[in-house]
Amino acid sequence: MTTVTTQVHFKVSGRGRKQLRSGPAAARAPVGRVPRVARLMALAIRCEGLIESGAVANQADLAGLGHVTRARVTQIMNMLHLAPDIQEEVLHLPRVSKGRDSITERDLRPISKEWDWNRQRTMWNQLNTDSTPKI
Repeated sequence: MTTVTTQVHFKVSGRGRKQLRSGPAAARAPVGRVPRVARLMALAIRCEGLIESGAVANQADLAGLGHVTRARVTQIMNMLHLAPDIQEEVLHLPRVSKGRDSITERDLRPISKEWDWNRQRTMWNQLNTDSTPKI
């Protein structure tokens, strides 16, 4: 018989659910939340994979499964038109500890409509400059 000993931490979420966290990583859990635009970027990548694998026929099927409009699915999937380095930066945006997200999906729409990746990068850099929090 083997005995395992570890620290266990419970965190109560805003909805009253208990979340189990264990081990040394529990003590240094990340602070803040992942920005919504980063989650949407990850969702777009996942949805693209589902379509390519044949698990879902098309964006209209995705809309039905997600209980959203086809227009909303198109808005989210258009994020895939961003240059790969911009997509990566969006996925790795810093966590938001309080307040609103500094960059939203709506902010990215004009950038994703631009087909020239160099122009996209210029627009992205401008957006980052405009959205940095002023102290």
